Amino acid sequence: MSHEHATIAEEEYLQMLFWLYEAGLPMTGANLARAMQLSAPTVHEMLGRLERDGYVTRGEDRAISFTEDGRRHAEEITSRHRLIERFLTDVVGVPWDDVHEEAERMEHAMSPRFEAYVKAAIGDATTCPHGHPINVGERIVGVPLADCAEGARVRVLRFENEAEDLLHYLKDSGIEPGLDGTIAAADDDHITVASDGGEHVVTRSVAETVSVTADPSPPPRTALPRQLVLGGRYGR
Repeated sequence: MSHEHATIAEEEYLQMLFWLYEAGLPMTGANLARAMQLSAPTVHEMLGRLERDGYVTRGEDRAISFTEDGRRHAEEITSRHRLIERFLTDVVGVPWDDVHEEAERMEHAMSPRFEAYVKAAIGDATTCPHGHPINVGERIVGVPLADCAEGARVRVLRFENEAEDLLHYLKDSGIEPGLDGTIAAADDDHITVASDGGEHVVTRSVAETVSVTADPSPPPRTALPRQLVLGGRYGR
């Protein structure tokens, strides 16, 4: 994986833009500002830098597109982040609800040599601890937990928002990637998933950020950016 040229700030923006792309959300300055909890002028200035440095282009409709080099950098930093998260949980023993912020501190400084050690250490792991594919492009299509009806069988795929406070909430509830269960209750305020480990209750707003497979499955839907940004900054 190449680290050349892009600054740390540019990598942060490229990674967030890739989240918008991967989640099926429009790559716009407005969505980027909402996701990063930054002002529109701040985001506009950085997008100008990314465009100047050859990582993105912007159309007359304000839609943002990756250049070939920008897409490569975005995929690399995203994959590296997820790789570090898996290493920290599986090898170092950092709890999965604490690992995101630690990975953000490490992802910009990892050498290719150390990256090779990390890959060897995690073995056959294919996702980060929050369910996102380490090899980007292998994302399984899911639906928001909030859309599932009572009685549906579900399997948790991933958390679309990795903000630390939200991860703590999900861990406390017992919801984690790979959990199999049944929707025991679904009202205007809460979703309850029953599994072998008991009942797990989350607010409907949090359930918007949890992607699952379901049987029967609701129609596919992409949650709007405002539904995926709870509290502080969205986390990749």
